[in-house]
Amino acid sequence: MEITNLQHRKKKLTQLLSVLQREEDACCKALYEDCKKPEFEAYISEVNYVIGELKNTIKNLSSWSKPKKVWSSIINFPSSDYIYNQPYGKVLIISPWNYPYQLAIYPVIAAYAAGNSVVLKPSELTPETSDLIKKLLEEVFESNEVKVILGGAEVSTKLLAQKWDYIFFTGSVAVGKIVAKAAAENLTPVTLELGGKNPCIIDETANLEIAARRIAWGKFFNAGQTCIAPDYLLVHESVKEKFIHQLKLVITKNYGDNPIQSPDFARIINLKNWDRLHNFLLNQEIIHGGEIDKSNLYISPTLLNTTSLKEDVMKEEIFGPILPIIAYSNLSEVEEIIFNLDKPLSAYLFTTSDKAKKYFTNTFSFGGGCINDTMVHFTNNNLPFGGIGNSGIGAYHGKYSFDTFVHKKAVVHRANWLDIALKYPPYKDNLKLLKKVLKWM
Repeated sequence: MEITNLQHRKKKLTQLLSVLQREEDACCKALYEDCKKPEFEAYISEVNYVIGELKNTIKNLSSWSKPKKVWSSIINFPSSDYIYNQPYGKVLIISPWNYPYQLAIYPVIAAYAAGNSVVLKPSELTPETSDLIKKLLEEVFESNEVKVILGGAEVSTKLLAQKWDYIFFTGSVAVGKIVAKAAAENLTPVTLELGGKNPCIIDETANLEIAARRIAWGKFFNAGQTCIAPDYLLVHESVKEKFIHQLKLVITKNYGDNPIQSPDFARIINLKNWDRLHNFLLNQEIIHGGEIDKSNLYISPTLLNTTSLKEDVMKEEIFGPILPIIAYSNLSEVEEIIFNLDKPLSAYLFTTSDKAKKYFTNTFSFGGGCINDTMVHFTNNNLPFGGIGNSGIGAYHGKYSFDTFVHKKAVVHRANWLDIALKYPPYKDNLKLLKKVLKWM
């Protein structure tokens, strides 16, 4: 189903804005109940982030929706050529647990704004937030516009077995492959927002104090359960010890001597993920942190001294508050490590060298990233956000979100006052004439 009336869509989105603003505190409370997310982190990364995107969409929807006139081909003279934004139709959105509010509602806003009807399947691992999302969206939308279906993996499987016009999935690489396979059965286009092992390089020219502060923030925000968090560090051997010292100081300043008591440090989502992360700590050289409390789903901000890619912690995305640190002496070592892993969703470099900045940007393939910071590229809705290769397919944010959920339909409007016979049979000498015309173009 397509919701073609633009004013109706804007009206509904404006109603949604009012509802979400009214329920800001309830959203933060639900996020705390589900994953002990600090209120500040919940507000800036989920609640306010969604509201900002919603305001931006309402403001720009009319201009985004307009047909775009493009230059006509001389062969089609006289004509006017346009690109029309056509909704795909029925869209399925499957959202994850790590940012259960933002990563559910954000794509719903874009898909509906583009004129699609939407079915949202939020995460079963965050029941308080998922229940609240269902309640809020049902307050605004009719069931044939936006429908929320709760449940576990079996519900997702049943939904994927149906025919959709577009599927938008955010989650792990493993599940992303399942989604892509299901979509292929009906040749359904997909956006896959996945993840990967995001490298973070600290070279010998970096401002170590600033690097430590920004890396610690990006890595331990939401207890490391962020798809664009730095996954491992590559630190030049000449500054490694100084940098680790700075990083330890920042972690203690941010979370205290006993982070389990800090109100600003989140918890692991469930026992399954806690066990997975705990296994990463076994037989490792822990240089900071390493404290655990299974009953509290707690793992402290932890630094590891890592020397081999064969370690389990280097074989998959960590997705938790564990940070391996690897020393390097030259750029060939950096290339060997990064090129031996799948293309990451994000990559980061800390340096004051213009040569290093150019090398980083031109050498490595990744979805998006930062120089001298972490994660903040996500906050600019003028930038596309998405992966490459194993870290995802497609991109969104801002107008890129709207464009994701529309088919760009090309239409040529031919005039009738002139109809050149050159293209019609019998061709006779038409080819010679055509070649002469084309030489002048």
